[in-house]
Formats: sequence, structure tokens, C-alpha cells
Amino acid sequence: MRGDIKVTDMQLDLNLLTTLDALLEENSVMGAAERLRLSSPAVSRSLGRLRRLTGDDILVRSGRVMIPTPYAAAIREEVRSIVRLAREVLQPDLELDLAQLQRVFTVQCHDTLATSLAPALVRQVQEHAPGVQLRVLTQDSVDTDDLRLGHVDVEISGNLPRLPEFRSEALGHDDLVVAMRPDHPCAGMTLDLETYAAQRHVLISRRGRLSAPIDAVLAAKGLRHDVVATVGTATAALWLARHNDVLVTTPEIASRPLIENFVLVTRPLPIEQPRIQVNCSWHRRYDTDPAHVWLRERVRASYAEIFAA
Repeated sequence: MRGDIKVTDMQLDLNLLTTLDALLEENSVMGAAERLRLSSPAVSRSLGRLRRLTGDDILVRSGRVMIPTPYAAAIREEVRSIVRLAREVLQPDLELDLAQLQRVFTVQCHDTLATSLAPALVRQVQEHAPGVQLRVLTQDSVDTDDLRLGHVDVEISGNLPRLPEFRSEALGHDDLVVAMRPDHPCAGMTLDLETYAAQRHVLISRRGRLSAPIDAVLAAKGLRHDVVATVGTATAALWLARHNDVLVTTPEIASRPLIENFVLVTRPLPIEQPRIQVNCSWHRRYDTDPAHVWLRERVRASYAEIFAA
């Protein structure tokens, strides 16, 4: 009897449930074997296991055919539902229906990139997946675990993740330029290092630092630049440059919309600096998620669009 079966004896597996589903559908060992592309002896052995586990015959012969027992008939739909659910879990549909996609994606980047990238990214997302919402966040003043914890889907920055649990790809490169208002005394000249250092500067630092990497280069030449203020965003720094005779060193492509809107001019930075590599990073758990793969494609396409502008 089924009530006498010990739990420790019930070594159920998905293959056994799949065989049971085929047997109840075909009412035949041979038919189930053909459906599962197995041999009849293999299906017969599985039927024997099912009989021992359930204490029920499952299928019995009636004349020249086999018919289900009352117990088997009663569980037929439940077994079919379990097998279908298992297939959906283990063999997910990787086809992405963008028209039906409902999801919120969070993109984190520097405020200059948020300003330049967001218009193109929002437009591309809405053109293809109107049910998707974007949350574009600027970088925090302190490092967080938001990317690891899944609070952020992709991070776009000049940094590369150091841990193997993260993935990253280069979107492109940017160069530092010096921005100023058109009537700044340096607007009509080519900056040299001494002239650059002699000006008043506003630094962009989300941590409020009053120093910059260029300080080491200036110090090696016996120079230092006069930092009058530090602000957390490029927007604030460039707005200060619009109304004051100060210089702001900032990424050229990412800052282009702000520079144009604030009617600023730029000059090359008077030292050779490595180009800034802009990276898109994400946690590896999203590697094969179709919607996340699509998001990264949109980020890549949006960056290429602003890079080519």
C-alpha cells in the first residue's frame, strides 16, 4: 500500500516523472518509449519503480490495451502540470519579447555621462521596449556594494572591477580638456603648463578632494595650481566656470552637452595624459539574462551615438 512506502525509499527524479507523464498520456509502454525515444525495457523498468514507489499498478492490461488505474487517472493532470513547470524552469524561454517586457533597470554613472548618455539611452529603450523604466543614478560619494547586491544593473565609469564576480567591457575612450567661459583671459590662447597652473581652478570630486592627479606633474615642474573650490558634479563645476574666471578640467565627450549649453570653450590639457577608458560593468549573474544582455546592447549603442556626435 502507498501508506507503507518509506520516505527514504522515494528516490524520485525528473526522469521518473517524465516517464510517468508519457505513460499516462500514451497508456502504453511502447508508446511512451517512442515518445521519450527510449527502449521499451527502459520504460518498463521505470514503470516498475513507479509501482514500487506508489504502491499502485499505474497501468493495467484490459484485453489488448492498457488502461490507467483510478489513482493514475486522478493524478494525470497534476503530473502533466509538474512536468510542464519543471521544463519551464530548466529550459527557460530565452526569446525576449521587448513589446511585453516590464522591468526597471538601474544605471549608475558620473553626472557628465548621465547628462550625455541618458537622452540617447532613454530614446533607444522607449523605441524598443516601452514597458521598461530606467533609473539613472549618479555615483555616490563613497563606494558601495550596489552592483554586487543587484541594486544597480550596470555601472558606467572609468574604473575596472577588481573582483572576478564582475564583468566589464570597454565602451570607448575620452580625453580631458580644460573648459572656461569665452571671455576668460586664456580663451584665446593655447595653454602651456605654466599658464595653466597660474589660473584659478575648480575641481570635480565626489569626495570633496582639493587635489587632483595632475598635481604630481605640476609638482615635478615646481608648479602648483590654485584650487578655489571643489564640487561634487561636473554640472556644478562647469556652471561655476560660466560665471567666473576659473578653469575646469573635465572629460571632453561626456561633458560636451554641458559645455555647449553653458556656452563654454575648451582647450587641450597642456600635458600628455592617458586616454580615459569608459567601461560598462555588471555582476556575472546577469551574463545570460536576455533582458540584461539587451540593456547592455542599448548602453553600448547609446555611447557609440554620443561618441560619434
